[in-house]
Amino acid sequence: MDEVEVSTVVYVPAEEIYEFLLDFPGYARYSEYIDRVEQDGDGTPGTRYDLVFSWWKLSYTARSEVTGVERPTRIDWRIVKDIDADGYWAVDPDPEDAPADVEDASRVVLRIAFDPDSASSDAVDLPRLVSMEWVIEKVKPLIEKEAQRIVERVVADIEGQRRDVELEIHTGPSSV
Repeated sequence: MDEVEVSTVVYVPAEEIYEFLLDFPGYARYSEYIDRVEQDGDGTPGTRYDLVFSWWKLSYTARSEVTGVERPTRIDWRIVKDIDADGYWAVDPDPEDAPADVEDASRVVLRIAFDPDSASSDAVDLPRLVSMEWVIEKVKPLIEKEAQRIVERVVADIEGQRRDVELEIHTGPSSV
């Protein structure tokens, strides 16, 4: 399994961040590659989301499912077709590295773990002479960049203004 984890401190209370993160269909406005998100459920465990992606000459619909929630600190999910992947949003309402002059702060973590070898070659209609292995190698760095972009845009939206966001980024083999 490969892993991407992006985290930062956000200057709002944990409950506000949690509610914001539950609005999963809204993520499409933060992503360069997500065209739309279709929701079936109310955000609680069992809720499914179809994430319609497009990149290069390819389009793909990922189906994810919420597997657990712990208000206001965690939302767990997994991909339920074509690839072995899961992850979570975590919110720490008492980060040690919050600035002293900020009234409310919470650390937000987006973690994505995936097995690139589990990707189904039938999942995407590939152009002739393009292999699934080539696509995976091109998409892996995009996942890291996209995770960064989404977290930065979430912070700007939830705080109401853009600022330089200090991101902690970890990539590589999964530790779980």
